[in-house]
Amino acid sequence: MGGLFSGDMTPWVGWMVFAVVLAIGEIVLPGIFLIWIAIAAAIAGGVAFLIPLPLPAQILVFALACLLATWAGRRWYRDNPVESSDPLLNDRAARLIGRQVTVVEPIVDGEGRVRLDDGTWTAVGPDAPLGARLVVVAAHGATLTVDVAAG
Repeated sequence: MGGLFSGDMTPWVGWMVFAVVLAIGEIVLPGIFLIWIAIAAAIAGGVAFLIPLPLPAQILVFALACLLATWAGRRWYRDNPVESSDPLLNDRAARLIGRQVTVVEPIVDGEGRVRLDDGTWTAVGPDAPLGARLVVVAAHGATLTVDVAAG
C-alpha cells in the first residue's frame, strides 16, 4: 500500500486530503496558522489537478503557496485585527491600574510595600503611613506606582 502521494492515488487527491487534515488541525488546535498551510495544500492540489506535474514541482508549488498564503493571512489579520472581549487578559500589570491598595510597610522616601488582594508588592510613590489607602497608577514588573486615592 502506498503513501498519500504515491502512484496508488492521483496526486491532487493527496494534496486535498492533506488540506482537509490541516483544516481539521486548525479546528482542533486553533492558532490561526494551520489554515493558511491548508489553503496552500489546496492550491497545490488544484494545480496538480490542472497540470500533471512531477512531485518535486508540486512540492515547490506547495512551498510557494505556503509563503503566499501566510503573507496574505498576516496582512489580512493586520488590516482586520480581532477585537478581544478582554484586551487586558494577558497583561496582569495593566489590570492592576486603578485598584486600591493598603500600605503594609510605610512608604518612606518614596518606597514601601502595599497589599493587593492576597499578595504584597513593592510600591513607589508619595510617603504614606501604615494602613493608608492608595491607588495603583502604574505597574513595572513587581513594583507598583501608587498615589493618594481620590475620595
